[in-house]
Amino acid sequence: MDLFKKCFEWDLDRLAMAKGIYPFFQPLDTTEGTEVTVNGRRVLMIGSNNYLGLTTHPKVKEACIKAVETYGTSCTGSRFMNGTLKLHHELEARLAAFMGQDSALVFSTGMQTNLGAISALIGRNDVVVTDKDDHASIVDGARLGLGDRKRFMHGNLEQLDRILERIEKDKGVLVVVDGVFSMGGDIVDLPKVVEICKRHGARLYVDDAHSIGVLGGGRGTAAHFNLVKDVDLTMGTFSKSFASLGGFVAGNKDVINYIKHFARSFMFSASLPAHNASAALAALDIMENEPEHVEHLWENAKFMMKGFRELGFNIGNTQTPIIPVIIGDDEKCFYFWKALFEDGVYTNPVISPGVPEGMALLRTSYMATHTRPQLIRALDAFEKAGKKLGVI
Repeated sequence: MDLFKKCFEWDLDRLAMAKGIYPFFQPLDTTEGTEVTVNGRRVLMIGSNNYLGLTTHPKVKEACIKAVETYGTSCTGSRFMNGTLKLHHELEARLAAFMGQDSALVFSTGMQTNLGAISALIGRNDVVVTDKDDHASIVDGARLGLGDRKRFMHGNLEQLDRILERIEKDKGVLVVVDGVFSMGGDIVDLPKVVEICKRHGARLYVDDAHSIGVLGGGRGTAAHFNLVKDVDLTMGTFSKSFASLGGFVAGNKDVINYIKHFARSFMFSASLPAHNASAALAALDIMENEPEHVEHLWENAKFMMKGFRELGFNIGNTQTPIIPVIIGDDEKCFYFWKALFEDGVYTNPVISPGVPEGMALLRTSYMATHTRPQLIRALDAFEKAGKKLGVI
């Protein structure tokens, strides 16, 4: 059979295009943070992970431009070879201090961080245990490891407890959870997870991609719960609150050193360009010295949660600036997306396998820089589309 047969036969995108409701890969002409331009038309952006609104902050842009002028556009090699800059070491030291950990290691993307760190740690005699709603990068990192993989239903910590109880005592165990779950916006019950892990002697890895800049005054989930010393490893990404590209893992210096020498996605990738590192450093400066950005973010998030609930939308169990509007049916979700888009509001439709069957949703997320009139405009558009499509 021809390997490409499945490619030729797959046509879901073309069917959606024929109906005029294909929502993905929309090319943006320009972006100013809270608004973007699409085909010459200004659209309100409520589908970005730019939580603190720093991608257009003058200090971040200036740092990025200066780095290009000083270092050029690429390191052209891996960190093992010619790709380590003093800038990387500065960023790693600053991140470790910010996260309250001994050490940190910077990767070229957040995806590579989880692929490399998790797979490096999970050897043949080890077990990795993940939440069913963990990010795809965690799932793939666990698959790349040589040990066993186990999953528990989302948030079902009693099941996590039972799984750990049944694992042989001569196995090394790593539990990996998201701090904030990227689709539902809910926060992991970290105190309970820590208690379970300690009781069973398991190590704990928290993916804080959507938590840093949001929870704990910007320092993430462990800081939010005052459990910094109880989390073994914390992962973060630069493509959200840090307004850049890249990722990092922070923890015990010996563990980070081991990951540095065994994580294949770190060893065999070109290193983070200087301008991305400089942008992340500038964003870190702002997070440390200007707490009002996190405060504004939460004011906006609470306003939108209240507004959606008062309109009668189902926004699940969100506790953060990630607010899913649950539609249910895939096609209705696409039509809802189109109605909003035509009304000048940009959201992200998510269908199976990104969410369970029958739980299609519009993923909305908010920035510190959104204005109150912009948020009211978004709620008005949702109300109009919701009534038209019979969602509310």
